[in-house]
This record gives sequence, C-alpha cells and structure tokens, in this order.
Amino acid sequence: MIAFARGTVVDAVADRVVLDIGPLGLMLVCPPATVLGLRRGDHAELHTSLIVREDGWTIYGFADVDSRTVFEKVQTVTGIGPRIALALLGTMSPDDLRRAVMTSDEVAIMRAPGIGRKGAQRIILELTDRLGPATFDASSAQGSSARGWHGAVAAGLVSLGWSAKDADRAVDAIDPELAAEATAAGSKADVGPLLKAALRQLDRS
Repeated sequence: MIAFARGTVVDAVADRVVLDIGPLGLMLVCPPATVLGLRRGDHAELHTSLIVREDGWTIYGFADVDSRTVFEKVQTVTGIGPRIALALLGTMSPDDLRRAVMTSDEVAIMRAPGIGRKGAQRIILELTDRLGPATFDASSAQGSSARGWHGAVAAGLVSLGWSAKDADRAVDAIDPELAAEATAAGSKADVGPLLKAALRQLDRS
C-alpha cells in the first residue's frame, strides 16, 4: 500500500497530476478539485489509494486523508468502482456526500456522472452510518460549490471516452452565461445541460 506521494508538480491537467518524486515521475488520477489546487512547480503531498486490476495499476491521489477514505468506502457499495467513486468526489465534497446520505438526498448523488437512481439508493442504503458525521466549513463549502460542476462535467466527458485534455478544453468553452448560472446554483447545478453543452463543443472541433 502506498500511503502518500510527495514531490514537485510537473503537470496538473483535468484529472491527472504528475509528481516528480526523484528518480521517477508518478502519475496520479485525482478529483478535479485536487488538480485545481495545484500548479506546476508546487511541492505537493497527495494521499494515495492504489487500485490493482488485471489490465494495470492505477494510483489515485487526494488532497486529504478524508477524501481518500470516502473514495475507498464508496467502492464497497455494490456495483461502484473507482471511476464512479472519483466522479462522485468530483461533484461533491466528502461532507456533501455525508449530508446527502444522512438526508437520503438521491438527487444530489445522481448529479455525479454515471450514477442513476438505483445507484444513488444503493449508496444511501449501504453507506448509512459508515461515513461518519459531517462537519461544516464555510470557506471549503464555498470553494466546493464553485468548482463542483466543472469537475462533474469533465469527469462525465472522460467517462464517455474523451481525453482529459479535450474534456478540460470543452468545459472551458461552455457558454459563459450557462456557466455563470451553474456557478450561481452551486451544489444544485444541473450537470445534464452542461454536459450536453460541452459535448457540442467537442463535436465542433
């Protein structure tokens, strides 16, 4: 188990961060909020989760231990793998998810790309009393609401087969008026129209 990775940020784009850890350059798949908090040349320490599959090893990186813990617990839900767990954390913070589970807020959970009503119901059922209590931090809540829809849309495009670079470019090209409405809506932003708008941008390229 690799608990954390510490080094200099070589690249940070969409859902990928490359860390120079000395003799190696380590690529980590991260939630968009984690990527947005990093710049080239930064010295960073990311808490990691290693997923081993037949087709390869993937290291996921998170800005804090809580995000990593929630990422791993979400994967214990029937039918939920790392891709969906990461998309969920791209849409809401760990505490947002705790509150959604505690209040049985299926709609909030369904905003994550790849999660339908049955998936949201399973998450609520199987994670009740397993995520711990939610805390409230006004500054982090404000930052999360501003970044949430960007990460959700980018994660949705990547899950549909687009590259992280193309997904990031398409999100940036979304109509400013639509983007402003989504940002103002915060955690209540409807990801569906935003995803369609981003796909239209990709179709034009």
